[in-house]
Amino acid sequence: MSGPLWSRLSDIPRLLWARSDHIHEKHIALHRKYGVVVRLGPNCVSIGTPSAIPAIYGTGTNLQKSDFYRVLQPLAHGRVVQGLFNTQDEALHRALKRPIAGIYSMTNLVSFEPYVDTTIRIFLQRMEEQQAKQPTVNLGAWLQFFAFDVMGEITFSRRFGFLDTASDVDGIIDSIYRFFSYGSVIGQMPVLDRLWAKNPLINRFLPSKNSSVVAFAVARANERQAASEKGTVTDDYEYNSRDFMSRFLETRQKDPSLPPGFLTAWTTSNVQAGSDTTAILLRAIVHFLLTHPASLAKLRHELATARAEGRLSDVVTWKESRDLSYLDACIKEAGRLHSPVGLAMERVVAAPQGMEVCGTHLPKGTVVGLNPWVVHRDKRIFGEDADEWNPDRWLRPKDEQRAAMERSLLTFGAGHRTCLGKNISYLEIYKLIPTLFARYDITFETPDEWKLVNHWLVFQEGFNVTVRIHDEKKDVEK
Repeated sequence: MSGPLWSRLSDIPRLLWARSDHIHEKHIALHRKYGVVVRLGPNCVSIGTPSAIPAIYGTGTNLQKSDFYRVLQPLAHGRVVQGLFNTQDEALHRALKRPIAGIYSMTNLVSFEPYVDTTIRIFLQRMEEQQAKQPTVNLGAWLQFFAFDVMGEITFSRRFGFLDTASDVDGIIDSIYRFFSYGSVIGQMPVLDRLWAKNPLINRFLPSKNSSVVAFAVARANERQAASEKGTVTDDYEYNSRDFMSRFLETRQKDPSLPPGFLTAWTTSNVQAGSDTTAILLRAIVHFLLTHPASLAKLRHELATARAEGRLSDVVTWKESRDLSYLDACIKEAGRLHSPVGLAMERVVAAPQGMEVCGTHLPKGTVVGLNPWVVHRDKRIFGEDADEWNPDRWLRPKDEQRAAMERSLLTFGAGHRTCLGKNISYLEIYKLIPTLFARYDITFETPDEWKLVNHWLVFQEGFNVTVRIHDEKKDVEK
């Protein structure tokens, strides 16, 4: 198989690519130079075609996650905390997922919609208050505040306070960013993590390491449990008896054999993965719409027409959003061009005889994966303009080509390890984006200086915008 010369000898090149903040661009360039199968390291291979998705991530393939995910297992009191996303143990993953999978179905999550609505209204109110005080607002930060507070509302019946204080509560956003930044780099050479951060010998002589994410989730869970022990209503805490925490507790009561650590794993997964992924997608959608005025005008026309026909509420409902075809196209296209994951989602070949992928034999123990940023730009699937923003590609008839595009999306992963919380993200996104653009005119403060800095593909700067109440009549007339 082909690849850079130094990648045959060491994992250092791919570690440096990750450290550069542009590993996703490097992977795209490598596949365009060397082809479908590219060697990234002495024992690491990247596959660049959607046709390999079933072979690598299919339900029956039994390829376990690589040691990259061990790096993403946080420490609490010096002990590793494994969750649904980062565990390599398939038996543990099944044990964690089976009791709660039904809670994450879209049918069930729609029952949380009133609580999402409450947070959306607070978001709009706080945005307008900020805009009244200063000429611009950092929309990137506010979208992340929103994503975290929604998760607090539906998990613990209590916003975390990001919107209310307009700040990074307990520095948790910064902590998650630094955690994923560390993981994206060191995950290219997991041995470095074992030698230092998770070395039992070293940790024996150092203070216990505690993940701020785990600590934050456990603190919120303890607050919620304390409130439930006092009754549904306390002096300052009224909770929904059907929130995630209530259902997690019910699950443990029904099956006392479930370890107490499962509760920590479930709540931590909601706080960590559920908030950050949603924020990345929200920012990506807004970014592409603001930098493509024709698409924004088309979306606003769809929203204004629906509002004029009585098909759109002030806070758009999930049901209403499903009838907005251009909105759906924009969300899919943003997820295609700017997947929250910019690295290969690694698995390990387990079969003694190895496996064949795209005509290449991979021996047992080979680390193999697909990078969504590479797969989503396959011109054979998405067309000659696969590198470009074009929501209209998703408006084509539901023929085999459209089905192939749908099957090729790795925005939330694939197979039985697909992100369990993707429906939470979709519920938030399909409600907030149409509500936001139906209500406001949003423009970049300095559009020519817009810059996208990626490290685990989190927006860091360049998202200062002006927000003004929008005149829908103009869109209807257009």
